[in-house]
Amino acid sequence: MSDPISPSVGRGVVHLFCKPTPFFDGEAVVAAVKAAEAAGVQVVTVATLGHKCDAAVMAMHEDWRELRALQTGLQHGGLDVVDSYVSLTETSEYTAGMPQEHLNGRLYPDLPPKVHMPAWCFYPMSKKREGHANWFTLPFEERKSLMMEHGTSGRKFAGRVVQYVTGSAGVDDFEWGVTLFAVTPDVLKEVVYTMRFDEASALYGEFGAFYTGFVVPVEELVTSI
Repeated sequence: MSDPISPSVGRGVVHLFCKPTPFFDGEAVVAAVKAAEAAGVQVVTVATLGHKCDAAVMAMHEDWRELRALQTGLQHGGLDVVDSYVSLTETSEYTAGMPQEHLNGRLYPDLPPKVHMPAWCFYPMSKKREGHANWFTLPFEERKSLMMEHGTSGRKFAGRVVQYVTGSAGVDDFEWGVTLFAVTPDVLKEVVYTMRFDEASALYGEFGAFYTGFVVPVEELVTSI
């Protein structure tokens, strides 16, 4: 058995965006998810809306090999992975000095949230490096202040939204992946709209494609795609 491929702290995260092929086998897809869960992988399955894909699978585990095994199992079940995103759980440089319990919550979160939040979306984002808006040339204290403002906006949605921000610099096209679980679909719209007015987002944020849907058990997912 090959050695695990794991980060020194935290977990690997993969988002797989899929469409069924003519060889789609729902039972095989269910078996792939159940096998991953038996190996300790935390898995969320999502029925997505729109043309980009029909299903999303978000998975988290310390060992990239286990995430790859899940991806292989889904593909052998007749799902075509039409898009994907790879990232790692992390604590940002702005969390220095916070209690270890808080930091562990970011490095080793529960997936899905313990509170039932069926509305779901994912998008990647980066910070700009343009001449008039280069985030990475700002002094640390200024960046920290802007992120504190951004965090204050997000905390207004406590109890209605749970956010997972995972780092992807060096492992995918953007710098972070953002996954939102919400109590209702309109809350997804409200929280993203509200936070885009913060300077950290309005001036310095760049966003990729959004994927949206609702969380369902894998057994239900395979009957709807």
